Amino acid sequence: MKALIGVKRVIDYNVKIRVKKDNTGVDMENVKMSMNPFDEIAVEEAVRLKEKDIIKEVITISIGTEETQETIRSALAMGADRGIIVKTNKSLEPLAISKILAHFCNKENIDIAILGKQAIDDDFNQTGQMLAGILGWPQATFASKIVKEQDNLLVTREVDGGLETIKINLPSVITTDLRLNEPRYASLPNIMKAKSKPIDILELESLSIDVDPRLEQLKVTNPPERGGAVKMLNTSEELIDTLKNKEGIL
Repeated sequence: MKALIGVKRVIDYNVKIRVKKDNTGVDMENVKMSMNPFDEIAVEEAVRLKEKDIIKEVITISIGTEETQETIRSALAMGADRGIIVKTNKSLEPLAISKILAHFCNKENIDIAILGKQAIDDDFNQTGQMLAGILGWPQATFASKIVKEQDNLLVTREVDGGLETIKINLPSVITTDLRLNEPRYASLPNIMKAKSKPIDILELESLSIDVDPRLEQLKVTNPPERGGAVKMLNTSEELIDTLKNKEGIL
């Protein structure tokens, strides 16, 4: 089995986001970047499946500028075998990302594509579902456990009502939830080994894929600031009275 893992370079989750003064986007200057946390979980799961001899090769792919090579190297240091970078300066929507991933799923004869359920910068939560639709593959989203059973996968999903376990055929698309695993820290020897692992770098234009945007971003603004704490209330009548006088609640 071969696995394709999508990884995205995003602003580190510990960084406080700054919106540009003209509200055209997020300020990316001199900001620490890292691998999207959900994608890190996807890499870890693929490496664990490889360690169980379920997967033979783990291929990571990232789409973006030259700097995405750092993200790919991080995945290789965790245990992935090789990387692919599709270079572009464009900000691509989930549909465009899905088309690119589908191209490489077909080209590399992939058996399982594992993606983070969403990226923490845009929170679309669409790429995995769209990829499955384009390929015509079964999908298991929000996975918290993956077990190989003969030629199928048993995937436990986190849903509103609790946990749901489904059986899906291969090839398939899986998106990872937070409780699937805890990603490992790459050891220094593995970081050094990652420097010699192969990375294929291609220009987006060479793929001849339609990536025209379907959405128009009007503006980006900071969320409203949270108000201060409400005074302690002694009775339910005081609570109801407070809620009635709070604008927008009742």
